[in-house]
Amino acid sequence: MRAVVLGAGISGLSTAVLLRERGDDVVVVSADATEATTSHLAAAVWFPTSAGPADKVASWGSTTYDVLAAEAERGVPGVVMRESLVLYRHEPGQQPWAAAVGEVRPARPDELPPGYSHGLRFAVPLVEMPTYLPLLHQRYLDSGGQHLVRRVAGLGELLDLQPDVIVNCAGLAAGKLVGDDTTYPVRGQIVRVTNPGLTLSVRDENHPAGRAYVHPRTADCILGGTLDAGVWDTAVDDATTESIISRCTDLVPALAGAEVLQALVGLRPGRPEVRLERDEQVVPGVPVVHNYGHGGSGITLGWGCAQEAISLCG
Repeated sequence: MRAVVLGAGISGLSTAVLLRERGDDVVVVSADATEATTSHLAAAVWFPTSAGPADKVASWGSTTYDVLAAEAERGVPGVVMRESLVLYRHEPGQQPWAAAVGEVRPARPDELPPGYSHGLRFAVPLVEMPTYLPLLHQRYLDSGGQHLVRRVAGLGELLDLQPDVIVNCAGLAAGKLVGDDTTYPVRGQIVRVTNPGLTLSVRDENHPAGRAYVHPRTADCILGGTLDAGVWDTAVDDATTESIISRCTDLVPALAGAEVLQALVGLRPGRPEVRLERDEQVVPGVPVVHNYGHGGSGITLGWGCAQEAISLCG
């Protein structure tokens, strides 16, 4: 089978890699290089965020967790299992993501920062995308895949590549290409700071000043962040940067005085639910498999969605 995969972020590349590894002839087409995708900016810690439907997210997320955990165990560059703490001001109920991550235990009082009465401890994959994504791209190329950087205004413009199937992994652009007006941007602003020696990921999804997370990486920490649905503005807002630093320091006081390296904004591909289905109508004569609308959960759902997408390719 000859497959054309539109998109070179985590969804497109994971799908393309699996198609190549089962023996298909694959061409990835993207408007920009992999390093210019939203995926490349992502904090990329496994944790379902701004995606649905819940039952499918649980299944795709569990599959992806297992793939990334196995990569971490093999020492794949850019993938580590990161001890994590989610903070709560009230006793949390059952968490839908917990079934996928193995052991989850209540945090001890000495593990909680001031102002917090409850927390959950567990380990999840953390992926350093500036390392992982280029290596995934190279894995695809080394397998014999092709990559064309080319902007298209509609999926019909891919017919000159003679596809037997098109896989639509175009992220935020995917809906516009096929007339799906349920897609929208989810603006995310993050801050990179020096790592003062942290090894624990910490998050509070309900901080009064806005969601807050601290994700230590090899050479820096990613602090976040915002989930601004429907906002297209990619300019860094200085007040938001200060707020992110302040609320993240509430979670991890050791961040006080950390050097700010960079503030970044990316637009996540929002949709009420992930679209993962086969479409026989949008391009006459060529089936299209849609795989887009992952919100803030691209790294959390990527491999699980890719596995289902290739099964839909036939």
